[in-house]
Amino acid sequence: MRVPIFQIDAFTSQRFAGNPAAVMVLPSFPNDATLQALSAENNLAETAFLVFQFGEYHLRWFTPTVEVPLCGHATLASAAVVMERLEPGVDKVVFQTASGPLPVIRSKDGYVMNFPSRPSDEVPLPPGLAEALGVVPLEVYSNRFNYLAVLDDPRKVRELVPDFAAIARLERPGVIVTAAGDSGYDFVSRYFAPAKGIPEDPVTGAAHCMLVPYWATKLRKTAFHAYQASRRGGEIACHLLGDRVTLEGRCVFYLEGQAEL
Repeated sequence: MRVPIFQIDAFTSQRFAGNPAAVMVLPSFPNDATLQALSAENNLAETAFLVFQFGEYHLRWFTPTVEVPLCGHATLASAAVVMERLEPGVDKVVFQTASGPLPVIRSKDGYVMNFPSRPSDEVPLPPGLAEALGVVPLEVYSNRFNYLAVLDDPRKVRELVPDFAAIARLERPGVIVTAAGDSGYDFVSRYFAPAKGIPEDPVTGAAHCMLVPYWATKLRKTAFHAYQASRRGGEIACHLLGDRVTLEGRCVFYLEGQAEL
């Protein structure tokens, strides 16, 4: 059986920037071992598996090693596939996912996703975190998904060279590092998740579900222009809407073809 496959650079308007995701359009979900093998074969931070059944789009996301409950850039890429290839001209799609229904609408600047917010609580410095990052954070916040380490200078975020093996041993599967922004951005960040098979994710929508409520409290505002300062880099327009977060970005198609299953 052959199925459509796309590789898309998300959260960017330029090819070879942002975060690449694979999107595979399937007639139904095969077993998890097959989905995991396909993700490992694609060898990108995430592969999105898209199934249309009973009038609805169902979406799952896998890294090369695990399934994840939420992925921003691969959802953005999936929305581009639906609106530009599967149903050209459609302006809205709602994905049924493990994180509930996720609506995405077309905007003049790309696509706007509506995700659940991920608030966090301040915690004492976790054992091993400073050593793993190579810097002592000003503050550390936590929820069940990630640690959030706050630094005092965006240059430190950009120049960070973490110990990935040490990060993988921490009690949370991912670490977000952030600081107040520079160059016209409200805040900058990076995201490390070696325990999930992603040493550094280039641009991470789900991380901004934690970043936005944090910076809303600190900056006393609800709209942000954010930059994830990985090597590829990516920009996200973010809004806090109650217990939801909207994330806006663009996509660039890089590859379109068929995969043999």
